[in-house]
Amino acid sequence: MNFCGRLIGTFFDPGRTFRAISERPLWVDVLIVLLILISLYTYLIFPFGQKDSLRSLEDNAAKLKAKWGESRYASYLERMKGQDRSLTAFLVTPLTYIVGFLFSALIVLGMGRLVSTQGNYLQVFSSLLHANLVDKLLGNGLRLFLISGRKSVLETSTGLPVLFPKLDVMSTAYVLLGQVDLFQLWTFCLFGIGLAAAFKITLKKGLVISFAFWLLKSGLTAALTVLRTRLMQ
Repeated sequence: MNFCGRLIGTFFDPGRTFRAISERPLWVDVLIVLLILISLYTYLIFPFGQKDSLRSLEDNAAKLKAKWGESRYASYLERMKGQDRSLTAFLVTPLTYIVGFLFSALIVLGMGRLVSTQGNYLQVFSSLLHANLVDKLLGNGLRLFLISGRKSVLETSTGLPVLFPKLDVMSTAYVLLGQVDLFQLWTFCLFGIGLAAAFKITLKKGLVISFAFWLLKSGLTAALTVLRTRLMQ
């Protein structure tokens, strides 16, 4: 099955598509497409994210100067202003995602081994990449549209925070609710289908493994985000 067939099948016929992927785990083309999508998205939202960060620094200037000292604050502010947009978008972020995909597949393979002796790393890795097409194509497309309108990355969400418009975007509650994202849930549903095909297990078990990993990933992401927020206040 060529890439276009797998792309269309991921959205409209995931069962057959992920069975085909498990039989022949192609991954190079989909990884390249994902990295292009991720890099373009990062490049386009960079000015809004930088503006959010600088605004947060300015809002907490007095506290940070007292905590860090004038010179350290000024140095950090200059680093934020001097961030290279292209370097971040086309090198740092793609490399970060590659490492994330590689380790995620390894962790999920270990989880799968608890219930099945079938399946291998490439099957899991390929399924993970194809499932992420939903989030990186449709999800990031919608987020980019919303961010462009609101002129802010922090104030934009495609998750549960949209139900609580008055919630402080810097609060722990906002961070936790933000992990429950429509496109992430869709992604991990597809990943569960892929795992069921790879490990030769029932769909229910595949979904349990997929969402167990989602909970682990979301918990770690939320914890790091909250810690970073606390350090900036």
